[in-house]
This record gives sequence, structure tokens and C-alpha cells, in this order.
Amino acid sequence: MSKGYLTTHVLDTYNGKPGSGIKGSLYFFEDLETYKIKDFILNADGRCDKPILENDLFKSGKYEIKFYCGEYFKNFTKLSEVPFLDDVVIRFGISDINEHYHVPLLISPWSYTTYKGS
Repeated sequence: MSKGYLTTHVLDTYNGKPGSGIKGSLYFFEDLETYKIKDFILNADGRCDKPILENDLFKSGKYEIKFYCGEYFKNFTKLSEVPFLDDVVIRFGISDINEHYHVPLLISPWSYTTYKGS
């Protein structure tokens, strides 16, 4: 069994607070297929209550997290009917199944930044 796990954290830089209530989905790519692993909703701190991937499901390969940020920002802004940023997709790889991978997202209605966190 792997000892590694995956976490995420979203900070809403437009409102200066955690991305509470943002919905997301985690996917895994294998060969030419994409598999949805799970859906999640971020808590009041902009995090999941537990890792979004761990134990036997945590394996090396290519992953994607899709954050539904356009839906979230409609609660705070008067965005156009077609927002500049809607779904934010982050594709990344896991190579060491015994490591903690953290994928943070800093988001506004017009920009985002991500990096390999710790």
C-alpha cells in the first residue's frame, strides 16, 4: 500500500478568503481513457476534510483536477453570461507513491495560479 496522498487548497484572491464551497472533480488518465475518481466540495477553509486521493487509489500516473470556479464566482460578482474563467483544469503527474502531493489554487474571476505545494 502506498503511503502517499493528494490534497488541495483553494484561495479566493478576489474576496481575500478561502474558496469555501467550490466544487471539484478528480480524474485519472490511463492509456487513452479518462476515469472520474471522485467529486468533492471544499470546506470553509477551502480544503477537503480528508485527502482527495490516498491508499490503494493513490498510484503513479497522470491526473486532472477540475474546479468549477465560474459557478462559485457567480455568487459574488456580476460576471457576464459567459465568464472569462469558468472551469479551471489542472493536469499533473504523480511519480512517487509515497510522497504527499498538494495542488493549491489561487483564483479570481480573471486569473489563477497553481504550483506543487507541500
